[in-house]
Amino acid sequence: MHTVAVLALDKVVPFDLSTPIEVFNRTRLPDGRAAYRVRVCGATPTVDAGAFTLRPPCGLGALASADTIILPGCAHPAEVPAKVLEALRQAAANGTRIASICSGAFIFAATGLLDGHRATTHWLAAPELAARHPEIKVDPDVLYVDNGQFLTSAGAAAGLDLCLHLIRRDYGSAVAADAARLSVMPLEREGGQAQFIVHDQPLTPRGSVLEPVLRWMEDNSAEDLTLEGIAAYAGMSTRTLNRRFREQTGTTPLQWLHRTRIRRAQHLLEATDHPVDRIAAQVGFGSPTAFRDRFKRVAGTSPNAYRAAFHAPEGEQKT
Repeated sequence: MHTVAVLALDKVVPFDLSTPIEVFNRTRLPDGRAAYRVRVCGATPTVDAGAFTLRPPCGLGALASADTIILPGCAHPAEVPAKVLEALRQAAANGTRIASICSGAFIFAATGLLDGHRATTHWLAAPELAARHPEIKVDPDVLYVDNGQFLTSAGAAAGLDLCLHLIRRDYGSAVAADAARLSVMPLEREGGQAQFIVHDQPLTPRGSVLEPVLRWMEDNSAEDLTLEGIAAYAGMSTRTLNRRFREQTGTTPLQWLHRTRIRRAQHLLEATDHPVDRIAAQVGFGSPTAFRDRFKRVAGTSPNAYRAAFHAPEGEQKT
C-alpha cells in the first residue's frame, strides 16, 4: 500500500491539511481495497492549526518510510526548523516523492530541492516566493506543476487537483475518476490559476507625465486607439511615449491598453448576460477572434469558461 505522510507544522492551514487526508483516505482500488495509508506527521507533539490544536500521531521519523510527502500551506510562512529541512532532504535523497499545497511551497523551497525547477503557489504569494527564491522558476498561472519527484500546487482547491493528479499517476485514470466523483470534482479543470488573478494596472506616481494620459486611455479604451493617436494626445513622439511607459509602468502603451480592455471585459462577463462578441466590441476589440486570443493570454482561459466560473445572473449582482 502506498504511504502518504502529511506534514503538519505550526500555523498549518486546516483546509490544506485536510484535503490530502480526505482524498487519499477515501480512494479505493477496483477490488475495494484502500489505495493509500495516510499518516499525519509533526515536528512537535502539538501543532497550532489556528482554530484548533492538533496532536500529530507520527513524528518526523515517519517521513523516512513514506512513498509521498505532502506539505500543506502555513499561514505567514516563517523560518522552517532545521530538523524538518533535513528530514525532507533525506527523504528526497531516498527517492520519496514530495508535493506542496499553496504556501507549502515556501517550506519546500527552503529545502533547496526546488532550485532550478519550475514551481507554483497561490497567485497572491507567487511574487514573494520568486523574490525569496530567485533560483526557482515561479509560474503563478497554473493549478499545479509536476516535475516528476517534486510537485507544487496553487492555493486551496488546487490542492485537490494535485491529489487527483497523483492518484492518476499511481493507479490510473479509472481510480482517479472515482476519487474525483467522491469529491464532486472534475478530474481535469479547464484553464489554470490565471483566471482567478486580479490584474491591477501598474501604479503610476501622482503628478507624473503619464497620469493624465493613462486616465484618458482608460476613459477611451473602447475607442479605436492607436499608438500614434496616444502619442499625439500626450504631445510626444511614439518613441518617447514608449520609453516613458517602460520607465513608469513597466509595459508598453498598447499592452497597457489591452490589459485595461480585458479587465473591463472580465467585469462584463461577470455582471451581464451580453454575448461574448458584443462584449468584444464594447471593450474596444474590432475582432471577436482577436478578443478571444488576447483574453486567453491574459486570463488563461476562454471568455465563455471565465463566465461559467464567475458569472452571476443579472439582478443578483453585488451592490
